[in-house]
Amino acid sequence: MDYVQFATDNKVWIIMIVNGLIAGWLAGLLLGGGGLIRNLLVGLIGAVVGGYLVSANLLTLPYDFDAYVPYGNQIVVSTIGALLVVIVARFLGGR
Repeated sequence: MDYVQFATDNKVWIIMIVNGLIAGWLAGLLLGGGGLIRNLLVGLIGAVVGGYLVSANLLTLPYDFDAYVPYGNQIVVSTIGALLVVIVARFLGGR
């Protein structure tokens, strides 16, 4: 398998997975707990939740984080979504 060709053809998916890992890791640091798989899942679900909040105009960022970090706005929105996912899951789970 040619990994360069795979990365070129699936750039969006790779960015989304890396973004999810970063967001899940940050949420794990802020709220505790986790592991690689849990962080990835929480980050990916958080990316969807955060993206929905932005598209519904319920979440706006005060700064342009893309000026400081590549894909910074996506990471911040995904992290906020991941934090919300963890908080809701803990609330519903009774933890």
